[in-house]
Amino acid sequence: MIRVMVADDQAVVRAGIAAIVAAEPDLSVVGQAADGAAAVDLATSLRPDVALMDIRMPGMNGLDATTKITAAVPATRVIVLTTFHLDEYVFAALRAGAAGFLLKDTDPDRVIDSIRVVAGGEALLDPAVTRRLLDHFAAGPGPADAGRLSVLTARERQVLLRVARGLTNAEAAADLRISPATVKDHVAAVLAKLGVRDRVQATIVAYETGLVRPGDSGGRAIAPPP
Repeated sequence: MIRVMVADDQAVVRAGIAAIVAAEPDLSVVGQAADGAAAVDLATSLRPDVALMDIRMPGMNGLDATTKITAAVPATRVIVLTTFHLDEYVFAALRAGAAGFLLKDTDPDRVIDSIRVVAGGEALLDPAVTRRLLDHFAAGPGPADAGRLSVLTARERQVLLRVARGLTNAEAAADLRISPATVKDHVAAVLAKLGVRDRVQATIVAYETGLVRPGDSGGRAIAPPP
């Protein structure tokens, strides 16, 4: 059973999301919060597997709550679920440690699938968010710290490149002509060496360092390996 917490300042929206989640046989809603401070308290005490987090809430906002939750309860995976998709929210949420970012007009089935994905230790972005991520780096000043990749082997760089392009482990394995298990091991090594939580964070590093250029990924969302 995947234990889920829902944080949203709108009672009707919060109840609706909770009802959708609770209807799934493998998901359970263990708590609901109307603001960021309450979300942090609940996450700390209940230690849910996944937290669905609104951004704009009274008092402590969802971004600050996400930062506190990921620091205090690393096992809790946060999915930012919001109507707002301005760049500053997207990047602030990702840097705060969010494992996923979905818009509230996302199909309910995709929200459910996303909960299962991040609960399994992976990360996921809405395709619209991925496009904005690419646009952001396309308009940026260029690589910020290419030397950060010096800790990676040549093969690990090849794997990171394919992760950033949105390939699954199986697709990357076929492309590199190695086994999916080997790709999985390389992904784990890349995350550890770069000091990042997941594939989303690794993708950000790939773009920041210039390993991947906008247009390389084809606009595909980061997806879980099979």
